[in-house]
Amino acid sequence: MSTNQLAPETVPQTIDNTKTAVPTKPSERIIALDALRGFAILGILAMNIQSFADILAAYANPVAYENLIGLNKWIWILSHTFFSFKFMALFAMMFGAGIILMTQCAEAKGVSPAKLHYRRNFWLLLFGLVHAYFVWMGDILAIYAVCGFVVYIFRKRSPRLLIIIGLILLAIPSVMSIAGSAALPSLPVEIVAELKHQWGPPAEIVADEIASYQGGWWQQMRYRVPQSLEMHIFVFVVFSLWRVCGLMLWGMALFKLGVFTAERSKSFYGRFVLFGFLAGFPLVIYGIAQNFAHDWDFAYSMFIGTQFNYWGSLFVSLGYIGMVMFIAKSEWMPKVVNRFAAVGRMALTNYFMQTIICTTIFYGHGLGLFGQVERTGQVLIVLVVWAFQLIVSPLWLDHYRFGPFEWLWRSLTYWKLQPMRKLQTAQG
Repeated sequence: MSTNQLAPETVPQTIDNTKTAVPTKPSERIIALDALRGFAILGILAMNIQSFADILAAYANPVAYENLIGLNKWIWILSHTFFSFKFMALFAMMFGAGIILMTQCAEAKGVSPAKLHYRRNFWLLLFGLVHAYFVWMGDILAIYAVCGFVVYIFRKRSPRLLIIIGLILLAIPSVMSIAGSAALPSLPVEIVAELKHQWGPPAEIVADEIASYQGGWWQQMRYRVPQSLEMHIFVFVVFSLWRVCGLMLWGMALFKLGVFTAERSKSFYGRFVLFGFLAGFPLVIYGIAQNFAHDWDFAYSMFIGTQFNYWGSLFVSLGYIGMVMFIAKSEWMPKVVNRFAAVGRMALTNYFMQTIICTTIFYGHGLGLFGQVERTGQVLIVLVVWAFQLIVSPLWLDHYRFGPFEWLWRSLTYWKLQPMRKLQTAQG
């Protein structure tokens, strides 16, 4: 089967009179979309590793903890240029595309797409909340689930309208950030002091956060719970809600336009790459230069300095879409594409596996290396995890229909244990 086509089973010839929801068969999946999802889930780790390994403030402010010199500086520059926000954007857009794909399949099978979608998102929300409050504060699943509840009502809209609404939503965090910068001189002194502490926490706060995460699971909760609450309340209201919903709407539009399924021409995807990279990378690099020029001062970098990568990342992510789809369309390196597709088919499992591996390395219930591994060491860990998941994912799917967490999610969504082994499917 060509990587840009669906298997014949994708378009049902008859409607199931029982109207019983069943999950999408592996043979019905779009290989190019799975490969892009795998590319995204691996790319996300390149930024998440910083949250696993270092204090929270260092994620946005690279000089908040480590000395940004030598090789560590160049690793940060490269990770910021090629990964920061880009793969989160990809994943959010594909979540939106997945809503369209899932609802189309449900309608074709004669089942209620709304019930299926909201059940599916309900369980994803629970997974995300457990992940965030009990394992790692950087979880994105709970936020994606809530945003998925919202954007579902737009699924029938035209691609043009989805892009326009998405762009408006994406602009809201920028407006808030610019307004915050303008209002900074008039804010009470205590609020400004708190913002400064968040951007560059004092040494005693840094030491306490490091000690907490180097401690046992219960000790980690002192920071994990309040940090997760901040992500789900303040950060969600001023940033995540608008950006994630906007990107999901763009994903819906791109799926409807055939962009995510390698249906467009190679020249189209080539233009996508050129447009995305030529518009995005210079903007991101200029932002890096400006932040260093302002010595990462919070009054600039916390507000205006973030905007270059915020918008540049959108263009770069479009370039990545064009790149992966061009490769899939050209049928280059089919074994490599299939490995990325296997990672994408097990995206939930691989996402949780990254958390399990990294928290074991960095948190006190494991090796307790939190705050001790420089960016050079973090890169090596990322490369090892990438290799592991690219090797193990296709091997697992040679024998099983789903990843372990995908199986659990589907079984809960359809309220019926799904057959796990491929042999079970054949015998059934």
